[in-house]
Amino acid sequence: MLALAPERHRPAAHHRLIIAELEALARGENDRLMLLLPPGSAKSTYASVIFPAWWFTQAQHSNVIAACHTASLASHFGRRARNLVAEHRRRLGIDLAPDARASANWATTEGGSYYATGVRGPITGRRADLVLIDDPVKSQAEADSAAARAHVWQWYQSDLISRLKPGGKIVLIMTRWHEDDLGGRILAEEAAGGDRWRVLRLPALAESDDPLGRAEGCALWPEWENHEALARKRRIIGERAWAALYQQRPRPPEGLLFQTEAITLLDAAPRAVARVRAWDLAASIARPGFDPDWTVGLRLLKDEAGRFVVDDVVRLRGGPHEVEQAILACAARDGRETTVLLPQDPGQAGRAQVLYLTRKLAGHHVVSGPESGAKTTRAAPVASQTACGNLALVKAPFTRALIEELRDFPAGTKDDQVDALSRAFAHLSAAPQATRQINLPLLSR
Repeated sequence: MLALAPERHRPAAHHRLIIAELEALARGENDRLMLLLPPGSAKSTYASVIFPAWWFTQAQHSNVIAACHTASLASHFGRRARNLVAEHRRRLGIDLAPDARASANWATTEGGSYYATGVRGPITGRRADLVLIDDPVKSQAEADSAAARAHVWQWYQSDLISRLKPGGKIVLIMTRWHEDDLGGRILAEEAAGGDRWRVLRLPALAESDDPLGRAEGCALWPEWENHEALARKRRIIGERAWAALYQQRPRPPEGLLFQTEAITLLDAAPRAVARVRAWDLAASIARPGFDPDWTVGLRLLKDEAGRFVVDDVVRLRGGPHEVEQAILACAARDGRETTVLLPQDPGQAGRAQVLYLTRKLAGHHVVSGPESGAKTTRAAPVASQTACGNLALVKAPFTRALIEELRDFPAGTKDDQVDALSRAFAHLSAAPQATRQINLPLLSR
């Protein structure tokens, strides 16, 4: 297969791994292979274009069915595979049959056949030794539709599997969109005792036990899209889409602990009875291959109706000096009516840090203390208020990132904003000053 790789670029490490997995399937080492990779990783080039052309050199009299979310995309891959056979016919030792050369339906002179169709397209009367399913999901809207997911699953179970010859093989090539997409359902069936699948999952940024041996945080194909480009894309699409499309770990749209659909979005902050800014501190600087925690300053107010409203969130990644400057700048902007809440790390160093910052915040009401209990335990009280519709957010640039972190908690990669919100809520819901008007003077401490 490697000899058929595109000349415009040298196959990267993940391409060679894809080739190795496909060749192992052709040898009969397994008969179900799932390739889960992010968009732009050239997975279709190797699995849906090069592989079927090479496959006919190994199984000359076989039949291939290739399916995509639309017939036009399937025909596009079929055309490229057909052209590859024509271009390399001497090297491959096969040629196209002169009377069957359509992009979606072509054959070889040795008796092999290739048929391309859309998911749920007509395949009655056809049989396959090899089935290629490439990107069965068209869009996020389709992935989020329970009816659309059910239709794809029914097509896979009833139409496609019945077309497979005894001993036939299936390759599923896809980017994950939803935890219940075709790949997700197949894996759930496997866990319940169904077909055994060989799964190759290669996230855009490496995680632990990476199949390629990458260090955590390293890009999959840095020559094509480096860490900085991926980070920019991550900021644009948001954490839910990033986890699914790029890390191949889709998450449910509804919250695991926080019922984010019950959060109210406000155009402006209401009049506050009390207001605090709670901090969750980190002192790490982002760099390629490293995804540190955020320092978060979340401002939470309680209005006259007893509702809790997040009206500002500051997030940064910086060293101790940048963190200190952010805390001081927010305190100056918030005014002395806003209580500053600081976490105190265990040990003498944590106490010294809090004392230092408290002196710097002279004139402001500062409350500090250690964290106690598990994160989920600390978050449970404000999650309860969220469920009953008593948490609101002001519409602002921070809103989406906060909602996504709340929705993914505690399974998400970050929880800094949740920690800050838990601290802010605990203070506002219990402290005596939560019942006072914020225009009353507060003593510094």
